[in-house]
Amino acid sequence: MNYKTIANVLGKLLIVTGISMVFPLTCSLYYKENDLYSLVITGAVTIGLGVPLWWFFRRHRDLNIKDGFFIAFFGWVLISAVSGLPYMIHGSIPSFTDAFFEMMSGYTTSGATILTDIEVVPHGLLFWRSQTHLLGGMGFLTLTIIFLPHGMGGVRIFRAESSPGQVITREKFIPRNRDTMIWLWGIYLALNLLETLLLCFGGMSVFDSLCHSFGTVSTSGYSPWNASIGHYNNAYFDWIIIIFMFLGGMTFMIFYHMVQGNWRVIKINTELRWYVGFMLFFCGMVSWILWKENTYTLMDSIRYGTFQVTSLLTTTGFTTADYEKWPQAAQMFLYAVCFIGACAGSTTSGIKVVHYVLIWKFGVAVIKHIFFRPMAVVSVRLDQRPVDSQIIHLAFCYFIVNIFLVLGGGCFMTLSDDMDFTTAMSSVIATLMNIGPGFGGVGPSKNYAFISDAGKWFLSWNMLVGRLEMFSALVIFYPSFWKR
Repeated sequence: MNYKTIANVLGKLLIVTGISMVFPLTCSLYYKENDLYSLVITGAVTIGLGVPLWWFFRRHRDLNIKDGFFIAFFGWVLISAVSGLPYMIHGSIPSFTDAFFEMMSGYTTSGATILTDIEVVPHGLLFWRSQTHLLGGMGFLTLTIIFLPHGMGGVRIFRAESSPGQVITREKFIPRNRDTMIWLWGIYLALNLLETLLLCFGGMSVFDSLCHSFGTVSTSGYSPWNASIGHYNNAYFDWIIIIFMFLGGMTFMIFYHMVQGNWRVIKINTELRWYVGFMLFFCGMVSWILWKENTYTLMDSIRYGTFQVTSLLTTTGFTTADYEKWPQAAQMFLYAVCFIGACAGSTTSGIKVVHYVLIWKFGVAVIKHIFFRPMAVVSVRLDQRPVDSQIIHLAFCYFIVNIFLVLGGGCFMTLSDDMDFTTAMSSVIATLMNIGPGFGGVGPSKNYAFISDAGKWFLSWNMLVGRLEMFSALVIFYPSFWKR
């Protein structure tokens, strides 16, 4: 372990966090509310902690893969801890556990909240809350990589953190890691800016437009309103957000190829076709059920059904309706959607479409081999290229471990908080898949405030595991990994 290099990277991470507080500070000054002091103190403390770590260890640049995993895990924990200070100092969230939960939810783009009345929180703190989505959506450490010296091992951090811009095949579209990060952040910020302008054009305030854009493109789900997007009851806003939730669920490599004019690469992208197929199927089924059961008119059924499906499929967590009041059949489809997730290499979490693609293709290949062509070698192909068996094994392992984590986590929550199994299972699914709202006690019209401190720490750990795509978070607890 290169502890001095780790300290250097964590120091830069703290500095970036502290500097980023200038935006909520500006917001606080504009609205002239009482959250300025808490933001100033937190920014000063964060930078004050980061500068010495960076300065004294600035010449240490060697990183190995173990260091990358360590930074990926504890970097998120550290930033979530210091980011909760403004809420504690201000008094909006006096409990450290609650503040940590809220910030971990923000950075991991989960959108699960303990706030019972969001609208009483000052604008500066609300902006900081939404800004964690912006920073965490692309991956906070990917931003830090931009500021690392060349050759410092940014690729190892990139591999350890869930990696927007890379698919399961580990393809990189730009040789230099820093250039990759610049491209990704450029595309990411451009989408945020475009959505903000479109929402403003529809009459939404600049503040709300920015907060909702941060929550949409990052597929996160924090809103400055208790009723989320349903506060507006505006079809234009709903469809704009639907579009950008869908875009946030696409691998960012697609946008890069669009800019480069590589339309053939987009055309043959298997995961994109499956993603669109999942979206059309579930949106169509839920909308049809809502219309058939006379829940809404035809157009409203399409609007509300498409919004909720897109929100859950992309793990965004915005809501425009209390879907627990919908017919049971519609709720069942929404429940199934929670286990899918969108594309690998996007800002989403969850199991991801590409894993289902590989599992399906492998299953078909095995059936063909056993029953139809026993003498033939049947390979699995993705984007017209053969897939290594190790990748297929990873897909199966990822799926199975997710299911075990859900089942085990549900049992833990049932025992620790004495809650009903629907709420227990849903709270684990919603945090592990970084969705936010779930069913039962954590449904779209409720929150996580009632959960015990032990339960909140467990769910916070779930959010981090889900955001780091599991293995980066779990491997650090494996003793033999550190003995190599």
